[in-house]
Amino acid sequence: MTPEMISVSTLNEVLRIRHGFFTRQGGVSSGLYASLNCGYGAADSPDDVAANRARAMATLGVAPDNLATVHQQHTAEVAVIDERWTPGVKPVVADAMVTNRFGVALGILTADCAPVLLADRKANVIGAAHAGWRGALAGVLDNTVAAMVRLGAKPNRMVAAIGPCIAQRSYEVGPEFPAAFLEQNADNHFFFTASPNEGRYFFDLPGYVARRLATLSVAEIIRTPCDTFREESRFFSYRRSVLRGEGDYGRNLSAIVLER
Repeated sequence: MTPEMISVSTLNEVLRIRHGFFTRQGGVSSGLYASLNCGYGAADSPDDVAANRARAMATLGVAPDNLATVHQQHTAEVAVIDERWTPGVKPVVADAMVTNRFGVALGILTADCAPVLLADRKANVIGAAHAGWRGALAGVLDNTVAAMVRLGAKPNRMVAAIGPCIAQRSYEVGPEFPAAFLEQNADNHFFFTASPNEGRYFFDLPGYVARRLATLSVAEIIRTPCDTFREESRFFSYRRSVLRGEGDYGRNLSAIVLER
């Protein structure tokens, strides 16, 4: 079975770039990880994870060893994948990557957080970011765009695609949660709506991510209309797993690559 992959038209129109937001379908893992779990951080079989990654890369036309990932910890750190990067090296702690190197796929793993893929049409520079609320608030998107600029990109030429993540209707947060966002910018109240449960709110993560990208002057921003929490047959979800007491969960892969 071929892995299911979502793409956005705007990035598809950028020459010499391939990208994909993979669903959980089309892999070899079983149980909680069925079937395209691409995260070694899960307690899945490492051999199955490697096979799943290879299937995903085959869909993009990339050699399995040319998938670059990082050790994500909800930081604002960005790794530059340059000529010094080699397959098999222990991933650095970061939550985003940028490159102008051809043939290397930048891979982001998520399970409710927002994967963001970016490209400059003319500079042959791409980026990929893991934007959970902590990282987005801390500036991971700002740092990703800045790192792309240092490689020759310009925000007014960039296209950014926000992949499948948890939707506002599924993201209930506690009364203390909005404070950090409102302290950053009072207008961030637009990303919160009241929950039927007193004192609680629903948070619009993809909306906040899109606004952060817009404030960075990114030319075009596309959002995928998906909800990882509610679309169980298509996506892994950390929050769904926690609410069910399952103890673990798979990871969805998103990737972007420059073609020669």
